[in-house]
Amino acid sequence: MIYQSFMRIYTRRGDGGLTGIHGGHRVPKTDIRIEANGALDELNSIIGVVRSMLEDESKDAVLRAVQENLMNLMSRVATLSDERKMNPRQLSAGAVEELERELNRISDKGCMTQDFVLPGGCQVAATLHHARAVCRRAERELWRLNEVDPVESEMMSYVNRLSDLLFAMARECNFDEKVSDERWKRFGDK
Repeated sequence: MIYQSFMRIYTRRGDGGLTGIHGGHRVPKTDIRIEANGALDELNSIIGVVRSMLEDESKDAVLRAVQENLMNLMSRVATLSDERKMNPRQLSAGAVEELERELNRISDKGCMTQDFVLPGGCQVAATLHHARAVCRRAERELWRLNEVDPVESEMMSYVNRLSDLLFAMARECNFDEKVSDERWKRFGDK
């Protein structure tokens, strides 16, 4: 007979409004570090929803790598800056450049225009737009954290480039599905 060990999901340690971060420290659940990680976690979850809808294996592979990098990023955010050298979790080498290569591939495809568009289109594109908005919130939270505890510049660049990629992927998905993006009228347009 095989016995499977398990652990309970609850610890009760957070009932008082504190949560643990890397290094054994406890901080309020309202701490900016927890807000930043919460936004990154939400972003990672939405990307998981996108992946569940994708049929394109190459897009799925790109987003899988993004999810791995977000997990590593979350680990770094959960570590005080003066203790990060002890945290082995890192963005993958060349992570920002990988996003830029994918952005260039999409741009070269001809599906990007200078127009502002209303978020939407096919279901995958609409969900990518949602992910983009959450990514931008995560970036703002990281900048807030950076004001009190330095965040590595590569992490900031990664999240900034990721929001661009999510926007471009949404546009590409609509393009591939032959769904027209709804152009938003700029000031002065009728």
